[in-house]
Amino acid sequence: MSAKAVDKLSSQEAEKELDRLAKDIAGHDRRYHMDDAPSISDADYDALRRRNADIEARFPLLVRPDSPSHRVGSKASEKFAKVRHTVPMLSLDNAFSDEDVADFLGRVRRFLGRKDDEEIAVTAEPKIDGLSASLRYENGVLVRGATRGDGQEGEDITANLKTISGIPLRLKGKPPAILEVRGEVFMTHKAFAALNKRQEKDGKPVYANPRNSAAGSVRQLDPGITASRELNFFAYTWGEISALPADTQSGMLEKFADYGFPVNPLTRRCESLGQMLKFYADISAKRAKLGYDIDGVVYKVDRLDLQERLGFVSRSSRWATAHKFPAEQAETVLEDIEIQVGRTGKLAPVARLAPVTVGGVVVRNATLHNEDEIARLDARIGDHVVIQRAGDVIPQIVRVLTDKRPRNAKPYKFPQTCPVCGSHAVREVDEKTGKQDVDRRCTGGLVCDAQTVERLRYFVGRDQFDIEGLGGTMIQLFHDEGLLKEPADIFALTEKPGKVSKILAAHRAALSEERRSAEGKDPVKTKKKEDREDKVVENMMAAIETRRKIGLDRLINALGIRHVGETTARLIARHYRTIDAFLAGMEGDNAREELESLEGIGGVVAEAICDFFGEKHNVKALGRLLQWLDVTPMAAPAKTSPVSGKTVVFTGTLEKMTRQEAKARAEMLGAKVSGSVSAKTDIVVAGPGAGSKLKDAQKHNVTVMDEDAWLKLIS
Repeated sequence: MSAKAVDKLSSQEAEKELDRLAKDIAGHDRRYHMDDAPSISDADYDALRRRNADIEARFPLLVRPDSPSHRVGSKASEKFAKVRHTVPMLSLDNAFSDEDVADFLGRVRRFLGRKDDEEIAVTAEPKIDGLSASLRYENGVLVRGATRGDGQEGEDITANLKTISGIPLRLKGKPPAILEVRGEVFMTHKAFAALNKRQEKDGKPVYANPRNSAAGSVRQLDPGITASRELNFFAYTWGEISALPADTQSGMLEKFADYGFPVNPLTRRCESLGQMLKFYADISAKRAKLGYDIDGVVYKVDRLDLQERLGFVSRSSRWATAHKFPAEQAETVLEDIEIQVGRTGKLAPVARLAPVTVGGVVVRNATLHNEDEIARLDARIGDHVVIQRAGDVIPQIVRVLTDKRPRNAKPYKFPQTCPVCGSHAVREVDEKTGKQDVDRRCTGGLVCDAQTVERLRYFVGRDQFDIEGLGGTMIQLFHDEGLLKEPADIFALTEKPGKVSKILAAHRAALSEERRSAEGKDPVKTKKKEDREDKVVENMMAAIETRRKIGLDRLINALGIRHVGETTARLIARHYRTIDAFLAGMEGDNAREELESLEGIGGVVAEAICDFFGEKHNVKALGRLLQWLDVTPMAAPAKTSPVSGKTVVFTGTLEKMTRQEAKARAEMLGAKVSGSVSAKTDIVVAGPGAGSKLKDAQKHNVTVMDEDAWLKLIS
């Protein structure tokens, strides 16, 4: 399905789509990085991120702090010990065309203040489709190996990585005292075929593709299983390092090879855009004969001093990009259209498809976005459709094959009422623009079970209160019985053990006949099952008790405020530090202004937060919840540099670096860069031409320094 062109989107449409993309991509991150069971291909996932980035580029004021562009991957599995990465393992921005690659070079030149025709040398290497891994060496000896996880925290898989022959246990030569090498674990096509042959022989399920098999192999609890599988490793970058042995990317790879690491022999140094694109074309032509999976080419600025100047954005490097291969398509049949109601009341149409394999993954569902998209496609039940695993959390319908349409296929009529509660479903009109909302939403509000239950499910989720044992089934059951209507009711369950037990007993009795039938009417098995259920309930109640103590950032995230996710909640918590200060700030007349002053929070997010606290029923519900909780303050930022934790404002003309570079370096050192001066500002860096901000600094007695003094301070 072809999504609406970005340049045709209204700001309201863009806001809605960014909201959807944030949620959808987060779900894919969990399935890919935690479960090793992606439901879409990398090309499709990249298209999702590209769509998100394109919309954000056109609507910079709508960029969400919980945007996928701020996010990398998902949480570490509970199966292994967790490892905190000293240097975050970030991701890559993507390029999908020659023009995108040219734009990448243009951005690099502009950031560095270089001329448009000045060439920037890069290294180019095949992008391996495997599992990212980090190897830490101390005095040349491998001491720890970990997965990327969410980029900040991964899993300790040292024992498994040691079984891979391509990973040296002790390095050659004279490596740095501390060296963290990062690369990709992968499986060749030959090894993959042999593994699946053994799986079939043993009566075990086969793997979908080499990437899944490699990921599953290194995340086995038994290292012996990993050792039995033929895995490979290519080193391509580094994390923490005590001393750099080279001053270029290509030089570092040569050193890696000297130390004993496998480095992809196809890697080349390119000195022009033409050489980069030729390398991409050559690799694309060789792709089928390489013997292992790749999904594109990675370009990295070669000089390390330029890499350092370029720095990072929230989830990726400014000095690198991945030139991806195109997505795949397939034909199937649209068997049904199902309407799902989200926790915000949105009626979301989902296409149910005849199963079809695309890029090694079986696809059964596709998004249809909204009724306008269904009408644009003229999608009808029974139609033959072309799907593409790109551009959405679940695959998209690219087009309908009308020449194959059944004669009895009728135009689809989008429901005007909520399928859950029967309330009228409307498309709101923006009073400011006069434009109709692209989404139809249920007007039932709190009377709509879909919204109430989903809000509570979100509240107890892993990134919010993380109440183990209180899943969707329990929430639905207690909600149906009138015990759960708002978050405070969850903690009130602990004071109603008798009623909870009766509800669960009745629920168990209703299932007993089916259970006895399934278990062969064996009373012993049934009794054991009931005993296990009692233990589950006991554990659930204990889990609720333990979650009475909660961090401020997790509490804010759990409130379900529109546009506020994990990252935004953390930004807010770091600013206010305590729940009392946060509530006081939201009650103040300048709440929105203060929120907008925070780096990473724009007008749309600030308005959503103020709207939430402007509703008396939300404030009262939060007050009832807080009676049960002990909200712990957010820890102050670690003081790792002279400007860590300080708020800095740049004004006037900077002569020794671009404004963008100055901001990036300040943020890398732990400072908060603001666009306005207030009493909370710590430093104003004033260059020639400084105007009102300099006057504001003097008014508030803020420290003022010129560019040379600033550079001396941060050096």
